[in-house]
Amino acid sequence: MYPFAFTKASDTREALNAGRRGGRYIAGGTTLVDLMRETVERPDSLVDISGLPLREVAVTERGGLRIGALVTMSEAAAHAKVRTLYPVVSEALELSASAQLRNMATIGGNIMQRTRCTYFRDVTADCNKREPGSGCAALHGVNRAHAILGTSDACVATHPSDAAVAFAALEAQVHLLGPDGARQVSFADFLLRPGSTPQREHALRKGELITAVEIPARPHPLRSGYLKVRDRQSYEFALTSAAVALHVRGGVIREAKVAAGGVGTVPWKLPAVEQHLVGERPSGALWSAAAAKAADGARPLKHNRFKVELLQRTVERQLRVVGGAK
Repeated sequence: MYPFAFTKASDTREALNAGRRGGRYIAGGTTLVDLMRETVERPDSLVDISGLPLREVAVTERGGLRIGALVTMSEAAAHAKVRTLYPVVSEALELSASAQLRNMATIGGNIMQRTRCTYFRDVTADCNKREPGSGCAALHGVNRAHAILGTSDACVATHPSDAAVAFAALEAQVHLLGPDGARQVSFADFLLRPGSTPQREHALRKGELITAVEIPARPHPLRSGYLKVRDRQSYEFALTSAAVALHVRGGVIREAKVAAGGVGTVPWKLPAVEQHLVGERPSGALWSAAAAKAADGARPLKHNRFKVELLQRTVERQLRVVGGAK
């Protein structure tokens, strides 16, 4: 690990000033510290923001749910309002990491975590995300766990967060605070596809701080859930996953929100699946037909062609679980 300066911010203003000078924000440290140990990340300055007042979970005036950036994963998963209003979020969080990590890691840090691509974390391998212009070793290497959606010739790494898949499905907003004031960014625009600049992973401006993630009010009753498929049942990242939320009234699907994880360079919204569901009556045939559209636009690699069918099957299974019609 390389030398670095460390500051603990006593308030938001102090944190923003340090961030504007180039300091990197750290709270639970469950991702950044690992990357520093592996010399993938070498920040000159860290700013500890764990003492800031960003730990509230609250229902908004319009009936949505706002989760503070420093709420831990375990706190968010166990919160009564999260479990009642959006089970998909609780389930995604509980299927993430180990209990010890969930007790440390924060919501803001979770959506900001960097890829688990082995080539990214191996400083001897070519990686455009870590060293722009060096190439992508995953394209012609072992790429079983890599993305099939949202890829480019520069990067095929997946985004690892389970909670981010649930937030993407529910069309959450990310609240930011920076030197120029507060703003909101839709989750769909917050995490960036690699394109030709895979080193740019998010829409944060210099010195900006995530203050909360807000899920907008959704119609009720809303049934939701998260399914994660992985090589082993515990402490493993997804080969594919599906976050599903359905509003069914009068026997007809009025609203459908669906996203997938483990298959995209960012949490992958599935609008073709959603559009196929809205206005229809739940049925086994409907779930199959909608799920068949889940891999539209996929670009599988040599070792992960199986992910196309696995994604379709995962989405279909979760639609049947949440939708209730076999």
